[in-house]
Amino acid sequence: MFTKQTFRQAMGQFATGITVITAQNNELEVKGVTVNAFMSLSLDPSLIAISLRNEASIIDTLTQAKSFGISILSDEQLEYSMIFANQKKTEELVSFEYKQSVPVLPEALVQMICEKESEVKAGDHTIFIAAVKDLQLNEGKPLLYHGGQYKQLAE
Repeated sequence: MFTKQTFRQAMGQFATGITVITAQNNELEVKGVTVNAFMSLSLDPSLIAISLRNEASIIDTLTQAKSFGISILSDEQLEYSMIFANQKKTEELVSFEYKQSVPVLPEALVQMICEKESEVKAGDHTIFIAAVKDLQLNEGKPLLYHGGQYKQLAE
C-alpha cells in the first residue's frame, strides 16, 4: 500500500511543461493560474484538457467563461509561473495580450485560445476539456517541472 505523499512523489517524477491558464470573470477581471496538468486529447478536432484542484481560485471563473487562454511558458518566463502559482508576490501588474478577446501572456512559447467543451469532476480535481480555436507558436525552449523543481533543457 502507498500513501498520498508517496503517490505525490511518484507523480512528481513525470517531467512536464508549465502553462498559465487565463480567463476573464464576469467583471472582466483577468484571473490566472499555473498548471502543469495539461495535455493534448485529440488532433481532429483539436482538443486539450487541463486539470485543476477543486479549491483553485480560478475554478469559478473557468466555470463561467466560454473561452480561456493557455500560455505554454518558455524557459525565460519562470517569473510568470511563480506569480500565478502564488510562489512570488509582485507589486507590478502583469500585462496580457488579447487574442480574440482572450488574455494570454506575451512572448509565451505557445499562446492558445480555447473554447470550453465540458468539465468533469474527478476526485479532488475538475478536468476542463476545450477545443483549440487559435494558436501562435513562438521561438524558444520550454520551462520544465520535475521532482518539485523548475528545470531547463540542456544545450
